[in-house]
Amino acid sequence: MKNKMPKMPPGAANAAAAGGPLLARVALLGGAVVYGLANSIFNVEGGHRAIVFNRVVGVKDEVFAEGTHFMLPWFERPIIYDVRARPNVIQTTSGSHDLQMVNIGLRVLTRPMPSKLPEMYRTLGTDYGERVLPSIIQETLKNVIAQYNASQLLTMREVVSRDIRRILTERAKYFNIVLDDVSITNLTFSREYTGAVEAKQVAQQEAERAKFIVERALQEKESAIIKARGEAESATLIGRAIASNPAFITLRKIEAAREISSTIASSSNKVYLSSDSLLLNLKELQNEIKKT
Repeated sequence: MKNKMPKMPPGAANAAAAGGPLLARVALLGGAVVYGLANSIFNVEGGHRAIVFNRVVGVKDEVFAEGTHFMLPWFERPIIYDVRARPNVIQTTSGSHDLQMVNIGLRVLTRPMPSKLPEMYRTLGTDYGERVLPSIIQETLKNVIAQYNASQLLTMREVVSRDIRRILTERAKYFNIVLDDVSITNLTFSREYTGAVEAKQVAQQEAERAKFIVERALQEKESAIIKARGEAESATLIGRAIASNPAFITLRKIEAAREISSTIASSSNKVYLSSDSLLLNLKELQNEIKKT
């Protein structure tokens, strides 16, 4: 016997035929919803700001702070800016006021103005640092260095740094860039100028040394003169004392004998001295006292 297939009702067949397109529509709609949800939000990390580009109106003026924000899928896309300070190091060679070549290095901390990000994107884009900073820094350095002599660049380094910062801040402000710090990291001169400076320093040291020697000789001379005057006055006074009172010599003999005796007494060795060795002769002293 042949197996006969059961016949489906006409309504069931029509429902099965219509179910395929319906599932496709549901899947398409679900995919669109997932795409819309995934592309309708964006995050702004810490230390960053965002602006939104709209395909209809262009760059919006609103600046988005840190956090999660909504946007229209496909019609809008976020543009993220890092608003933290970033270092920029520039090396350049410039001429001083006295025509000396100077190699100078400058370190600059810069960041964009958050409120001016839409305008900055329209004029400079996201690579504003590469477009603006090298040119304005080098131009500022050349203008400031040309106002000082080579020696002033060494002795007035803080003043030069302040002048560079003041001018560079004004120039960067025109491009909506903020300067947090400006410092000179390197300042060198040509080999010939460096040799001349070293030779000058050696000559100055030699001159100071010669000056010191002369001053010391003058002081020694004055000291010798003062000492000689003191000895002369002492000799004069001693002569006057001897002339007016011959017992003065006897008194000096007694003082000398006392010093000799105290020195010998403190010694561990035994020494025998005569009265002549002690500069003391009692008979002569008695005779001199009787004469006086």
